[in-house]
Amino acid sequence: MEAVDVTTPRGRLPHCEFDRRPGLARAALDGRTAIVSNPTNIRWLTGFGGSLGWVVVGAERAVLVTDGRYEERAAADLAAAGLDGVIELEVRYQRPEVVDAVVEAATALGGGPVLAEDAHLTHAAWLGLAGRLELEPAGNRVTALRRVKDPGELARMALAACIADAALAEVAPMLDERPTEADVADELALAMRRRGADGPSYETIVASGPTFAARPHHRTGSRTIVPGDTVVIDVGALVDSYHSDMTRTIVVGDPTTEQLAVYELVRRAQAAGLAAVRAGVAAKDVDAACRGVFREAGREDWFVHGTGHGVGLEIHEDPFENTTSQDTLLAGDVVTVEPGLYRDGFGGVRIEDLVTVTATGCAPLTHLPKDAPCLRSPPTT
Repeated sequence: MEAVDVTTPRGRLPHCEFDRRPGLARAALDGRTAIVSNPTNIRWLTGFGGSLGWVVVGAERAVLVTDGRYEERAAADLAAAGLDGVIELEVRYQRPEVVDAVVEAATALGGGPVLAEDAHLTHAAWLGLAGRLELEPAGNRVTALRRVKDPGELARMALAACIADAALAEVAPMLDERPTEADVADELALAMRRRGADGPSYETIVASGPTFAARPHHRTGSRTIVPGDTVVIDVGALVDSYHSDMTRTIVVGDPTTEQLAVYELVRRAQAAGLAAVRAGVAAKDVDAACRGVFREAGREDWFVHGTGHGVGLEIHEDPFENTTSQDTLLAGDVVTVEPGLYRDGFGGVRIEDLVTVTATGCAPLTHLPKDAPCLRSPPTT
C-alpha cells in the first residue's frame, strides 16, 4: 500500500455554517417551539459538545440549557460557533433545576403545544415533560437537517478519511508479522492520533481468518493473524466530532484462487454501487446495484447486510442504502458503499468507501487503493 500524506492542517479548515442553523431549524419546525434533546442535534445546532444539554428553539429566540459542569465550556462552544448572543445560555446546578429551566424556556417561548424529540426521549422523560407542558412529537425534523453537509463539515470528514487512509497504509505491513487483531487495532488508533485525529471514529474492526472474518461486525480480539488469512479492517477517524468510515480487505501471503475470485466479485459489486450513486437516486437502488452483481454470480446469500449508510456527526445516520430504504439520495449527503461476502470456513471480504453525493455522481473521500495492492504478496524473507 502506498503512503498517504495528510496535508490539511486542522486550523485551516473552513468554518461550519452554525450561523445558518437556528434559521434552518425554525423553518423545519414551522416556527413552533421545540425542545431539542438529542445530543448530536444539539452539537449540530449550537456547537456544544457536553453530555448534558437541552436546546429550546422558539420562533425568535433559542436557549441552551445545561448544568454547572459545562458553564464555561458551553459559553466557549457557543462563542466558537459564532452564536454568542444568538443562542442564550441558561445554567442550573442540579439536574431537576435543569429540567425546570427547560420547561420555563418552553413556556416563555411557546404559545401552544411544544414539539419534543420523541425518537430520543425516554418514555419516562416524555411523561415528566408532558406533565408540565403540552407535547407533540417532533419526529426527525431537526435530525433530517444534518443530512446535507456544508463545506466545513465536508472538510472535516475529508480530513478524517485522509487520516484513516494514511494510518492503514502505515499499519498494514505489520500483518506479515503475526500480530493479534487487537495489536493491529491499537496501532491504527495510535497512528490516527499521531496524524491529528481525536481518536477512532468507532471501535475498529479487525476480523481475521476463516471464522472471524466471516462476521461483518466481529469484535476485535486476541486471535493471531497468520499467512493465508483474509483480514477485514474497518477503520475510521474522528475530527471535530465528524466521522470517517472505510473498509479494506487484505489477504496475508499468497491468495488462493477462491480468495482472488471473491475479492474481485466484491470489487465489481462495489464499483456498480458507486456508479449508481447520485442525487435523486433511490437509496435502495444503490443496494440493488451491488446485490445484482452478487445474484448474477450465485453469491447473494453470502451478502448479509445493507450496502451502506449516511455518515456525519454519527457513524450511522440517514440515508440507509438497503432493500427496504425509503430514502432518496440528496446532493451533499455523505454515504458509504460497502458490499461484502462472508462465509464461515472461508472468511470474508468487504470493500467500503466514503463518498459525497453530487448532482452527477459522487466524489470519494477515501482514497486508499482497493485493487491488487490490497491483496498482499507473500511475505519477504
